[in-house]
Amino acid sequence: MAAHIGRRLRRGATSTAVAAAAVAALSASQAPGVTPSGTSDGSARGSGQSASDATPPPGTPVTGNSPYHTDLPPLTTPGKPGTSTDLPVTTGPAEAGIPATVLAAYKQAEQTIAGSDPGCKVPWQLLAAIGKVESGQARGGRVDAQGTTLAPIRGPVLNGVGFANIPDSDNGAHDGDTVYDRAVGPMQFIPTTWATWGQDANSDGLKDPNNIYDAALAAGRYLCAGNRDLTVKQDLDQAILGYNHSREYLRTVLSWFEYYKNGTHEVPDGEGVLPGSTTPDSPGTDEGPIPGGDSPGGRDPLTPPGSEKPAPKPPKGPGTGEEGPSTPPTSKPPQLPNPPAKPNPKPPTPPAVSPVTKIEDAGTGTLTAVAGRDFAEKITARVRDAAGRGAAEKDVRFEIVGNTDARFSGGRTSVVRATGADGTVTAPLLKAGAKVGRFTVWASLVGRELKPISFSAVVTAPVADKLSRVGDKPLTTAVGSEFAELITVKAAHQGADAAGVAITATMIKPADGATAVENDKGPYFKGADGKPLRTLSDLTTDAEGRLTLPKVFADESTGTFLLRLAAAGGVSITIELEVAPAPSPSPTQSAPSPSPSSPASSAPSSSPSTRASAG
Repeated sequence: MAAHIGRRLRRGATSTAVAAAAVAALSASQAPGVTPSGTSDGSARGSGQSASDATPPPGTPVTGNSPYHTDLPPLTTPGKPGTSTDLPVTTGPAEAGIPATVLAAYKQAEQTIAGSDPGCKVPWQLLAAIGKVESGQARGGRVDAQGTTLAPIRGPVLNGVGFANIPDSDNGAHDGDTVYDRAVGPMQFIPTTWATWGQDANSDGLKDPNNIYDAALAAGRYLCAGNRDLTVKQDLDQAILGYNHSREYLRTVLSWFEYYKNGTHEVPDGEGVLPGSTTPDSPGTDEGPIPGGDSPGGRDPLTPPGSEKPAPKPPKGPGTGEEGPSTPPTSKPPQLPNPPAKPNPKPPTPPAVSPVTKIEDAGTGTLTAVAGRDFAEKITARVRDAAGRGAAEKDVRFEIVGNTDARFSGGRTSVVRATGADGTVTAPLLKAGAKVGRFTVWASLVGRELKPISFSAVVTAPVADKLSRVGDKPLTTAVGSEFAELITVKAAHQGADAAGVAITATMIKPADGATAVENDKGPYFKGADGKPLRTLSDLTTDAEGRLTLPKVFADESTGTFLLRLAAAGGVSITIELEVAPAPSPSPTQSAPSPSPSSPASSAPSSSPSTRASAG
């Protein structure tokens, strides 16, 4: 699927002949490096199938069977002498050029899969062939330095009218449509398939179908599914048909695969040749079917499948090559009067499209959020044309700048959204990070040199509107001791746990006024040096809004003391601490017995034993 469906089929006898010649040349070459599976004549393994009549695999294909570019490669192969056929050249050698970033993505995908699934043998030229027919190599390489398309590439609405019927599966996150799905990005994944096969190949933390690195690796892994060996013809055919259930699609991809294997060259991003035209696609426009235009398989994309009427057979007769039985005419057919000539009406003049002249704020409110929380307001912009009307289907890029870790939902700093029917577009939800401060969001029109607009946003520190103690046990101890109970408080804001709230704890003097003065005696905390501290700052609540204070010690002062905890937001709580005197000795203790060294023991003894010992 790619831009401008009206460019996707080339009509006329010349292009038909060239297409037939290209397929014939491809069939004769059998795509070097691809082993025919099964029989000696190159038919499919065990079934006699060829590339032109292989049975599509079951299930919804990657693209939802969306339209695709059917332009065939030049019949003169690039870069290898002696390989061109003696057939007319339909396109210049520029067709062999692949934009630099797109080419790098294909080659990186081949190397990555070779390391993780060496049995698949997916060649980068196959990814290039699919990228060519799906999006014209990301619209000629219109990607940024990271490989993300400068404007979204979206397929037509998959509402069952000419295509698959796939109701919305991603709430419009990838395709901007909340009713039906659409194929997205340079490799045209539908959201349901991307949800399974999406990759992060450029290591930016995102799986983005609009990024050529992510999309190319996802396409390669999809082609390798089911333990396929893509050097086997049947596996190769089934892999391609799994991308789009169309035998014409299979032939077209194989044609480009063969062409790219014979030589390519790198061209600057944005200078690739678009299928069917040398004029680049208009940036920022979504693709849609053109009534009456061609589509894969030769069916009008607006005609439901199965409702096509067979083309009328040409009459038989002289000069047609299909003369019927020779029967002599019996009479001359009657001559009918010529009908009156009808005036040749002039085709209606299409209404002039007024150019886009302005992008403006569409009523965005104040952008303020507490750190770690979502912004309540979303950024909304409006695009207007010269007549002041809202311009629909214009892509607007929203980009976060400044020293901030705020992000859009999904962790992005830049997103692109299309305007609605009234010209308005709303950015995804903004989420504040941990950094407090001011930052800016720019809104600009993709692909247009219009002055962008800026939106100022502020991230404030977390606050609490309620602070309470956890537990209700009395906090008591004796002088010179420590409080056995640790003090824990909990902060909340609007009924929810308030994480990251700054709290200051101070031992204060009792006072009638609101001003709290630090006490110089009574309970205290200990600093890193072991010295008493009666104020602690730089305390913050945890993820559950809780804060547990360090141990509290008592000096020699007795009585009731106060601990004040104040949280950011103005809320505070005061807790009582009771310090009792040291316990007195028990009065029931007996008097001590005389020691041997007391004066009584030194008096002379009149006992016979003492005396005996003395004489």
